Amino acid sequence: MMRHFLPAIPTGLLHVREYAIETLSPTVTSDPARDVARAVQARMDRQAILDDPSRSFWFLMTEQAVKWQRASIEAMAAQCSHMAEINRKPNVEIGIVPQGVHVPGTPMNIFVVYDDRLVTVELFSGEVVLRDPRDITQHLSLFELFWSHALTGDDASAFLEQAAGGFMRQRN
Repeated sequence: MMRHFLPAIPTGLLHVREYAIETLSPTVTSDPARDVARAVQARMDRQAILDDPSRSFWFLMTEQAVKWQRASIEAMAAQCSHMAEINRKPNVEIGIVPQGVHVPGTPMNIFVVYDDRLVTVELFSGEVVLRDPRDITQHLSLFELFWSHALTGDDASAFLEQAAGGFMRQRN
């Protein structure tokens, strides 16, 4: 089981191509040079893992992660609709923590818990890998805390479809 905590941006496993292109393109001059087309294709290829019924994925995002406009209106709408569709897979759970919900914690970093044995934490300058059982327990507890305040299942899908509609209305 992979548990993704995503307070700032959806993970690449959930991206549509247009969103990936726009979010992977360099934004500041100090960004490292990268082959965006190659990175996007690798991201798209990796998404095949979501079709493996023997694996389960939980993606927990804040409303801000869903709605912060990092790409064109059309790409944002497609991204939200795509996540609603992915949420219907039997091995995928998406949770959205709405902005109006009081949560007694602060979502600081993107992290992923892999099968209760490993945690990766993303920072601006790289990634930290944690293997200490105490760190894993702490991140599992944080995940559960935020998950307990999230919209899930059909409610999360409806939220994502409404967000897609909101982006499309901005276009007009």
